[in-house]
Amino acid sequence: MNKKTGKSIFRVGALTLATALALPVLAVKAATISGKVTDSKGKPVSGAIVRLSDVQAGRSESVYTDSDGRYVLDTQLSGELRLRVRGHYFADNQQMVRLKSDKDQLSHSVKLAKLDSDQAISDSLAASYHFNTLPFDTEEGAPFTRDKFQLECLSCHQLGNPFTRIVRPAESWEQSVRRMHAYMGAVDVTEKDRRRAEIFAEGFNGKPTEMRPQFPIDEALAHTKIYEYQLPASGVPHDAHVYSRNGFVYTVDQFTDGLYITDLKSSKTRFVPQPEEGMPLGGKFTKMGVPPAMNKINVRHGPHSLAEGQDGKLYVTNSFSGSIGIFNPETEHWEKSVPLPGIAIYPHTIRVDAEGVLWFSIVGTEQVGRLDPESQKVTLIDLPTPTPVAITPAVLTYGVAVNSHDGSIWYSRLWGNKIGRIDAKTLKVTEIESPVFGPRRLRFAPDGILWQTGYAHGQIARIDTKTMNVKVYDMPEFAEGARPGPYSLNISPDTGDVWVNETMTDHVYRFVPAEERFIAYPAPLRGTYTRDMSFTDDGLVCMSNNPIPVQALEEFTGVLMCIDPDYRLN
Repeated sequence: MNKKTGKSIFRVGALTLATALALPVLAVKAATISGKVTDSKGKPVSGAIVRLSDVQAGRSESVYTDSDGRYVLDTQLSGELRLRVRGHYFADNQQMVRLKSDKDQLSHSVKLAKLDSDQAISDSLAASYHFNTLPFDTEEGAPFTRDKFQLECLSCHQLGNPFTRIVRPAESWEQSVRRMHAYMGAVDVTEKDRRRAEIFAEGFNGKPTEMRPQFPIDEALAHTKIYEYQLPASGVPHDAHVYSRNGFVYTVDQFTDGLYITDLKSSKTRFVPQPEEGMPLGGKFTKMGVPPAMNKINVRHGPHSLAEGQDGKLYVTNSFSGSIGIFNPETEHWEKSVPLPGIAIYPHTIRVDAEGVLWFSIVGTEQVGRLDPESQKVTLIDLPTPTPVAITPAVLTYGVAVNSHDGSIWYSRLWGNKIGRIDAKTLKVTEIESPVFGPRRLRFAPDGILWQTGYAHGQIARIDTKTMNVKVYDMPEFAEGARPGPYSLNISPDTGDVWVNETMTDHVYRFVPAEERFIAYPAPLRGTYTRDMSFTDDGLVCMSNNPIPVQALEEFTGVLMCIDPDYRLN
């Protein structure tokens, strides 16, 4: 029995999944449901997602079928459960099943019916394949090329999911576009407001997409399991962190002013709200007199990112109140926040260095901040004058990473296409052009290699910061031109594999550096938009799953999602 998750595991070594199905049942405290998934002609369907859900408890467990269409799902779930089987270009199959106890063994095979209309196929496809129907500019240097559109308009939302591709006239789209441009600081772009609105109206016209992506099925899927834990009443559950001292997962929620605590072993989640601390709705933006039309935020703090300090406390970027929140996991109480000086607003990503100092990006004032947790002194580091690459005047100082070899601080500027280095001692800043277009978050591996995502072109970069040798890898493209949107990444401490969050294709990606290949994991829910990743001691990869708004995610509730890439191989 796995001590962290309570799941049953056993070794099958080099045995195939089909062989494992023929093995005698071992004496483990878990129910098992197994079977075969085929099409209507009896042909096996590989890579199908078999998802078992306790609807009342908000818990789900999923596995994938192997090359023979077989699956085995060991589960702690019992009682009346929903079993959904989903495969690319097949209609979903949903049935209720009953597992009487944690030792029940159920055989359940499923036949999937192929989707029989262009509309049904179109409706089954992820946002990316609808977004790519928009009539983008094609001239070099034009403001609304596909990559610039992806850079600016997909930073917070999926575009092309059922929630965002509804048919609307250009006049209606223009109101939304003007508000989004204003959020980016572009308050006087009337002509471009109209042009972008026309692109939306023309592309999202209600007709089915003609794109037909082809999804390769990696053999790794046959030994993968996904756990999902609903985060009840969530708004925007953002970054998740596996706490080193108890294995619990802490997830900050930007739109509900608080933090979820999930015990993976018991599968129980609780919410701890932040105290108001005298902050009005809208936070520091309201205090600064930002007009209500620009500041429709019904929260005070907006916790966004978190890092575990050497003192065991969790340090949180409060994006709206312009402060660093402090949560004590031992007492499960929030301590008094540390306000940022001056007009510094929207602290974003936070990381901790080897000396326990906290470093964080500040989007609203294009700075990087430094917090000494002992003295609670905040130092703000001004960055070079921004040069935007699209229509927005902002550049979004975004990701932050600590060099595991020399302690220097690296950052990315998403809409400025720059990455930079800060000397942690002298605070000297050096900036260079990003090797991939649209750098979002970045991380250092233990070997000192810097990995970063290139959001606009669907790439990741490997950077040796000692020699500045760079190698760029294109992420899988399942349909021509439909480039993925890699958001963030993290490096497995056990394998060195690079796990990549992605926002438009309903997949999570794993890059194996030794083999220079990607493994694509289809997500159980349509509308998937995952955030920062964190790892458990036993190798699970955990992240929140939420688009904005959260109702754009199937089942309409944000979830904590953990992937076990070695299921039934441990």
